[in-house]
Amino acid sequence: MRDPAPWQKRYDMMWLMAILLGVIGQYLFVGRALGVSVLLFTVLFYGYFFYAARGRMGGFDRWRGQSKTGRLLFVPIAMLALAYALFANELFRFLNSIALILLIVGQTMLLTRGGSEPWYRPKFLAELLQQWFVAPFAHLSVPFSMTAGWLKFREDNSKTKSDLRKIMLGLLLAAPLLLVVVILLASADGIFEFWLNKIPSLLDGGSAGEGFLRFFAAAGLALYLFCYVWGLLFKRESRSAAAQPSVAGSQVWPAAERQPDQDRTTFDPLVAATVLICVNAVYVLFAAIQFTYLFGAADGLLPDGTAYAEYARRGFAELVAVALLNIGILLIGLHFIEKGSSLMERLRQALLTVLMGCTLVMLISAYSRLSLYEEAYGYTQLRLLVHGFMVFLGVLMLVAVVRIWYRWFSLAKVYIAIGVAAYVIMNYINLDARIAEGNIARYEATGKIDIGYLGTLSADAGPALERLLREHPELDGVDSILAQMKGQAKERSHWQSWNLAIERMKNR
Repeated sequence: MRDPAPWQKRYDMMWLMAILLGVIGQYLFVGRALGVSVLLFTVLFYGYFFYAARGRMGGFDRWRGQSKTGRLLFVPIAMLALAYALFANELFRFLNSIALILLIVGQTMLLTRGGSEPWYRPKFLAELLQQWFVAPFAHLSVPFSMTAGWLKFREDNSKTKSDLRKIMLGLLLAAPLLLVVVILLASADGIFEFWLNKIPSLLDGGSAGEGFLRFFAAAGLALYLFCYVWGLLFKRESRSAAAQPSVAGSQVWPAAERQPDQDRTTFDPLVAATVLICVNAVYVLFAAIQFTYLFGAADGLLPDGTAYAEYARRGFAELVAVALLNIGILLIGLHFIEKGSSLMERLRQALLTVLMGCTLVMLISAYSRLSLYEEAYGYTQLRLLVHGFMVFLGVLMLVAVVRIWYRWFSLAKVYIAIGVAAYVIMNYINLDARIAEGNIARYEATGKIDIGYLGTLSADAGPALERLLREHPELDGVDSILAQMKGQAKERSHWQSWNLAIERMKNR
């Protein structure tokens, strides 16, 4: 295969250097006061800028003194960057951050022959602000296209190189998914968050939150720097589609191309396996923590200083969200992965089974947490509905495990049938009666009850409330709730409105 053109190699190097600058920038600035770091980063930026703009500076000025003005700006830029290392006046440190960026943007425009009018004209300031705030975001697709080009699976590559690129693509796709999953799991489980924080703290005394912040800062800085310089070199308005520079990522991945006989985009089996391995690694770790701490906490396995009640009551909503996310991953794994070799097919099935197994552990954990939460704060309609939804999801997971290994039935048909059955069952479990009974049992165990909430329940809760009044006559408000229920029941005298629960209240 022919080597890329020299300018193509420079574009690739520009993106790599921008990533390096992003990593250095987050190290210099995140969690650190501005000081000599400003001078160091300014020097590094100009090294990057002159590398990228090499061969594009010089020539005729668009207006008299353009190049000279650009070179003269090195003096105030250097002095303002140095001022961060010499002085501590907070007002000027704030103002200098704006002035320094304005001068750098203005100078880079002048050196690359940007700006349609001299720097002292109002239009130049408008173009400067446009170059600063707008132009970089118009080129955001370029670095992603270049990255895709690096990972493109070329037919003339060796199988080893092709597999390596597929694994790299899998890791790239897994990164944002893992970010979402880890944030949800850390929010759901304090022990998982505790151990997660151990990883960056071993490196620089930070936390998982700081690690995410540094990642986003590095990524954002790298993208902005690359797109800013790209916008200086290639004015968007002056390029036609034919004149745009060809980057390595402008070609479409074969796995994503639509052939005439294809009706959907599919993932390569090795790419999908890489993503599933990464996700499952996190889920298996989380499941191990659940068995060790949540389910084994009665044996005193929680770390010192961690209250079991507080630890166990949080996180059920986040775990349900992860379970729903995993159903989406399952559907992609079943329907949007290309059929590979027998080994890859077995690997796919095994990884999806592990995914469903870990999801079941999460649902059991979420169910346990919500039960403890109800014991502490009482039973409500929403909480019992969430309980039912968790059981529903658990049944879906079990069916999914069967579907992973046996393809003879339609998952959609079974899911719809289970959904209809679950909805009918929820109608017949008498939710309000269960809410009342649960809150009464909680009152008998803890002495706590929300009488006001019981008053919002329907006549289905009447028998339980009568038992509460009979066994605990000292409670205020229960008799008035029952009287209100009976009064409302007697108002429904027409035969067309006959209802068993209402009729039962009339006759009591």
